[in-house]
Amino acid sequence: MTSIVGWAHTRFGRLDDSLVDLIGHAAESALTHAELDGHDIDEVVVATYNAGLQPLAFPSSVPLERVPTLRGVPCIRVENACASGTAAIHHGIRSIESGRARQVLVIGAEKMTDRPAQQIGAALLGADLALAGSESTVGFAGLFGQVAAEYRGRYGLADDTLARIAHKAHRNALDNPWAQLHRELSVEFCATTSAANPVVAPPLRRTDCSPVSDGAAAVVLAADAAVPARCPRQVRVAGIGQASDFLDRSRRDLLEFAGARAAWGRALDEAGVRSPRHLDLIELHDCFTIAELVLYEALGLAANGRGVSVLDEGVVYADGPLPVNRSGGLKAKGHPVGATGVSQHVLCAMQLTGTAGAMQLPNPRLAGVFNMGGLAVANHATILGAVA
Repeated sequence: MTSIVGWAHTRFGRLDDSLVDLIGHAAESALTHAELDGHDIDEVVVATYNAGLQPLAFPSSVPLERVPTLRGVPCIRVENACASGTAAIHHGIRSIESGRARQVLVIGAEKMTDRPAQQIGAALLGADLALAGSESTVGFAGLFGQVAAEYRGRYGLADDTLARIAHKAHRNALDNPWAQLHRELSVEFCATTSAANPVVAPPLRRTDCSPVSDGAAAVVLAADAAVPARCPRQVRVAGIGQASDFLDRSRRDLLEFAGARAAWGRALDEAGVRSPRHLDLIELHDCFTIAELVLYEALGLAANGRGVSVLDEGVVYADGPLPVNRSGGLKAKGHPVGATGVSQHVLCAMQLTGTAGAMQLPNPRLAGVFNMGGLAVANHATILGAVA
């Protein structure tokens, strides 16, 4: 078995730090938190999407610049679009469980905000088969706008449903010191088109979209046999799942999210969790509010077309039985692509060790992470458990 024994998280947002700065700071801070140094690490995994956003396309050895004791340790970069961070963590887990490594340092980072909107949009569309190479200022908002339009046509979509998800995200982010957006927005504001909240890609408004972000996060993974006795930071990896779907959108039902369902089911099965309602919290991939709504259904929290029910019943709010994105999610915490999945694991680890500060939930024991790349193409899920 594998555990998370240390972690680090930078602020997300528009930062002065370079990609090298972000990776180095997260790496050093995670090792310090784990009370380890480079000599203790058997492998380093760095997650970035990049896609031309930064000239440095070879960042795998960057942690050595800040932690020179890592010199000689195998380093690799993992990229799987917006799921790069969790893909990197899963790579580290597999290295440990194969017996090749005992302790692995995983860093996810992205530097995006110093590029013009046209370049960012085009880079993100590199994760879509049909639109790769296209110019764009809205990136994936156009694709998820199609998902929202399809949902409205098939099931109906009240004007305030997505707005309620956005409102929840912003309210939760107020308690997260690393979140990019610290501003509470009313449901009415999020549901209304205005100069301050324009339509980005019909029917999605600005408040339905995660922001462009810089940031980094890191975790230290360890084989259970290598974890010091009574380690206060230990969080066990109870199960993982991964599934990929067709990159060609024309071969898929836009609302099925079949890969998400498969990856999530595999993680739950491996963890021995019979129902997602047995979890105490979930951090899921809400790159757009419609993504969160569809994932309520794909992850088994609600029936198809009935995602709104978990809002109506209060299930997914901070004081509900299964809080979703207590951190503010990608929507308000921010979405520095390569860092996102690692951040989700860090926030869950903090919850499970009672160190989440103002975000802390009462005595959580099981947490779920769901991270996807592209339009539900690369799908990664993790179930984490507290250690008694």
